[in-house]
Amino acid sequence: MGIKEGWTSRFFEDFEVGDIYPHPLGRTVTKTDNIWMTLLTQNTNPIHFDDYYSKQTEFEEPLVDSTFTLALVTGQSVTDISQNAMANLGWDEIRLPNPVFEGDTIYSYSKVLHKRESKSRNNVGIVHVKTVGYNQNGEIVITYKRTFMVYKKDKAPNRESHLLKQVLEKDKD
Repeated sequence: MGIKEGWTSRFFEDFEVGDIYPHPLGRTVTKTDNIWMTLLTQNTNPIHFDDYYSKQTEFEEPLVDSTFTLALVTGQSVTDISQNAMANLGWDEIRLPNPVFEGDTIYSYSKVLHKRESKSRNNVGIVHVKTVGYNQNGEIVITYKRTFMVYKKDKAPNRESHLLKQVLEKDKD
C-alpha cells in the first residue's frame, strides 16, 4: 500500500497566462460570520450588526462586512493559486459591485494575467491574477487583482512529513 498525496496546489511553472481556475468550494455566509468579522475589525457601522438600523436602509437587512468578502474569496483561491506562495505582494483594484447578505453563498474563480521570474530571488516567481467572487444568483460581488510570489517546484520547502512515517511504522494494521 502506498501513500497517496493530496492536491498540493500550483507552483510557478504551472501557471499560464490566460488560464482560469474555478475555485472548488462555495461558502454560505452566516450571521455569525458577519458579526465576528465586524467585531474583530472594530467596524462600528451599524449596517453590519444592527437589524433595526439595517431595516431602515435601502437594503432592509444587514450587509456583510466587505473585509469578510475579501478574506473569504481570497481564502477560496488558496487551494488553487497560492498554497505554495512565499508571500502576498498586494491586492489592487478591489471592487464591490453588489452587496453580500447573510445567507448568500459565495463562489469564485481566478484568471492568470501575468507571470515573471523574480529578479531578487531565484526560488520564486511572481504571479498576477484577477479574482472574481459571485453569489448564488450569478451576481458579481467582488473583483480584485492580486500579486504574489510563488515557489518554483524544485525550490519549495519540503512537505514530506517525517512524523507520518514514524506514525505509520507504529501503526502496522
